[in-house]
Amino acid sequence: MRRQVITGGAIVVISVASAAAYNIVQGRWFNAATRNATQAETISAASPSSPQAENQAEGPRAAAVGAGWPVPGGTTEPAPSASQSATVAQAGARPLPQAATPPAAAKPAIACANPNAMGVSRVVEIDTGGGPGFGSQHFKNYDFLRDHEVALTFDDGPWPSNTQAVLKALADQCLRATFFPIGKHATYHPEILKQVVAAGHTVGNHTWSHQDLQAVLKKSGQDAAIEEIEKGVSAVHMMAGAPTAPFFRFPDLRHPPEMLTYLGGRNIASFSTDIDSFDFKIKKPDELTKSLIGKLNKLGKGIILMHDFQKVTSIALPQILGELQKNGFKVVHMVPKDTLTTLPQYDEAVLKENKLPTMSENKPTDSVVRTIGGQ
Repeated sequence: MRRQVITGGAIVVISVASAAAYNIVQGRWFNAATRNATQAETISAASPSSPQAENQAEGPRAAAVGAGWPVPGGTTEPAPSASQSATVAQAGARPLPQAATPPAAAKPAIACANPNAMGVSRVVEIDTGGGPGFGSQHFKNYDFLRDHEVALTFDDGPWPSNTQAVLKALADQCLRATFFPIGKHATYHPEILKQVVAAGHTVGNHTWSHQDLQAVLKKSGQDAAIEEIEKGVSAVHMMAGAPTAPFFRFPDLRHPPEMLTYLGGRNIASFSTDIDSFDFKIKKPDELTKSLIGKLNKLGKGIILMHDFQKVTSIALPQILGELQKNGFKVVHMVPKDTLTTLPQYDEAVLKENKLPTMSENKPTDSVVRTIGGQ
């Protein structure tokens, strides 16, 4: 078992003995109601196997996650001992902010039924205090991916059929990704967003209506740009019915300095990308796969930007994942250290905009309307 420390105080790396072990960690933020009392986080002095990792920071905190971990095929491995446990190593480069919302308790892990699945190679926990930026197209400070590692991200959902197809492709390979939904889309299709959450993926934010914030600033000022961000945050949180991550991606990857400063004050991380799939331009699945894998083979690793809104991506994703596996790439899942707290005035604005004071219930249609006569 390896332990790695990344200095700078923004990244925590969790090495997993099994791909599906990520669920134990992910459960700290999502679906607290399904807590399993046998799962716990304990402080452990697991011995490091890498002198280089040990020298990267002084005084890291190591925590072991102990529980039975499912493996491909649906079986479960016994909980590892303290010296074998997956470890968390955190560098203390700067004081960490207090969590706005305490992490939720762990939920039972989800078994992986595919013995040949890629699975999640690593889970990285991100401390978003101060608003760090990720993705080399715009941010250079934090490069946490190793050679032949990728982080999968999807924008602009949730959207009927397309998002579900993306979820199925990920589930078939026992993978987890990060989704950046649009607030309005979340209000249109809350049931789909709940499926994203239920599958254990990380859910961030991508504004209320996908407006270019640089243009909003120029035309309407900073308050309007803040509203575009915060209404999206409130809508996604409300429609997800669960805590969401303090992860944000700017529409069109346009990052006004004023809004980066604002997000930093809210302790929200900004995500650009290393590899843009341009799936909004490429309309043939084979061409999309070839283009994306070509870029990835050239760069060697990276945060990949795709769109679960795009039909071509929903069709191409199984092939893309197959090519990733064929070319020896491993998938890293990003999760937040803390959850995101919404602001009450924007919660009200979302409810007022939709004029549906009971919309947060979002009951299934067949539980509200049923056929009692005829066929």
